Amino acid sequence: MDVVPNLDYICQLSQGDKSFIHEILQVIKKELPLEIWTYNLHLAEEDFVMAAEDVHKLKHKISILGMEKGYHLAVDHEENLIKGNVSLKLDFDEILELMLCFIEKT
Repeated sequence: MDVVPNLDYICQLSQGDKSFIHEILQVIKKELPLEIWTYNLHLAEEDFVMAAEDVHKLKHKISILGMEKGYHLAVDHEENLIKGNVSLKLDFDEILELMLCFIEKT
């Protein structure tokens, strides 16, 4: 999947305020692993409606990290999950892994 996380949107929002950038990244570092864990739990329980809600939360972080294609995939995955369809799970998992790796390095 051609998706690369970046700080462009966060830097634009911050208007050069490095403490703002740091604060946003710390929030993402704290929340992202827990949100992914919850998403995976709901999938394992086949609670697709709750998994869709988890994707809804995660897609905002995807957007903040400048992953436009990833955001659109998340929208589709969320809609599919509501219908009980998990066909985009592997692609979505790739996005989540990219985000985790990026956040760990930032």
